[in-house]
Amino acid sequence: MSLLGRDYNSELNSLDNGPQSPSESSSSITSENVHPAGEAGLSMMQTLIHLLKCNIGTGLLGLPLAIKNAGLLLQKTFVNYGEATMYGLETCPNTWLRAHAVWGRYTVSFLLVITQLGFCSVYFMFMADNLQQMVEEAHVTSNICQPREILTLTPILDIRFYMLIILPFLILLVFIQNLKVLSVFSTLANITTLGSMALIFEYIMQGIPYPSNLPLMANWKTFLLFFGTAIFTFEGVGMVLPLKNQMKHPQQFSFVLYLGMSIVIILYILLGTLGYMKFGSDTQASITLNLPNCWLYQSVKLLYSIGIFFTYALQFHVPAEIVIPFAISQVSESWALFVDLSVRSALVCLTCVSAILIPRLDLVISLVGSVSSSALALIIPALLEIVIFYSEDMSCVTIAKDIMISIVGLLGCIFGTYQALYELPQPISHSMANSTGVHA
Repeated sequence: MSLLGRDYNSELNSLDNGPQSPSESSSSITSENVHPAGEAGLSMMQTLIHLLKCNIGTGLLGLPLAIKNAGLLLQKTFVNYGEATMYGLETCPNTWLRAHAVWGRYTVSFLLVITQLGFCSVYFMFMADNLQQMVEEAHVTSNICQPREILTLTPILDIRFYMLIILPFLILLVFIQNLKVLSVFSTLANITTLGSMALIFEYIMQGIPYPSNLPLMANWKTFLLFFGTAIFTFEGVGMVLPLKNQMKHPQQFSFVLYLGMSIVIILYILLGTLGYMKFGSDTQASITLNLPNCWLYQSVKLLYSIGIFFTYALQFHVPAEIVIPFAISQVSESWALFVDLSVRSALVCLTCVSAILIPRLDLVISLVGSVSSSALALIIPALLEIVIFYSEDMSCVTIAKDIMISIVGLLGCIFGTYQALYELPQPISHSMANSTGVHA
């Protein structure tokens, strides 16, 4: 079972031993959960590969639309996010927070599950959109690359059919639980993503119009959608601590994190700004849908879709590690593997059903970003720092910074969620929809 990467005997025994104190839990995670028996941890390069791949996903391709919606001016070691929140609250001076610290873990775990499964749903839509466009435009695809023009085509198959085609392959993929095995797929995904990004930048940097006719600030309603999309692009927030926990030398993680996120942020800014400057008001939910209808750029959609396919397993790792241990604890050891694989299959099917029910790539990206990503990336970290370190003479600058970040996150969460929900029942326009059957 090394491929699946789970030792059910040790896991069930640990569940039978009852709850542990924070110090016992931390040492247990350090000695057992971080590096399973017989396995070495992730190397620095493997960790960087995972970090880059789980942050460079579909959200990156939606940044040109986000810029359109905004305008051109723009001390526990081996723990996961939920445990870090719980342990932090247990050490704060407030008695009530200490007594209810476990609810911090439950809240973060719930948001992580919602966020990561939301990412996976978006991946379904993205792959189905691009697959539909490649298949249904094959008869009008040429070797000459010209700017894409709007042409009404009758869809051969509904977009939901393409989602169902992808479903069984993703179910098989998530049966692989070992991060070291997944690093092979992560490397492949990074290679395909790098190749497709090179072709995208090569195209959008050709003949960029002078941006004098583009607004510096967009309508406030669409700016709210920008917030959700921008926060969504940091898709790897839930994988940061799991990756650190799996490293051979966790003390090197800070360097990997700073290097990886510097690369990611530079890439985000460049693609978002240049993509919007290139396509203007015609910017689609994913920039791949704006590319010319020729075989060269059809290959971009194929390459990026392959990368997203393998990234699905990485993003799925977080909710699986939260939900599955609880499910396994409810059954006997002989049923553990069956329950594990069944829950994984059910969660993948859930993301597929979500994508089928709301097949609007742009709005789902904004909604997931506004609801969950803003809380995980902005609100909770800032408030947690104040709660934990306020009694240790925090500087006024740090307190003001944390308060400002949490307020921005809260306002973005409220108004971004409202605007995304308001837009969902509205008629789909060519400029905003992710529908791929109407462009050629």
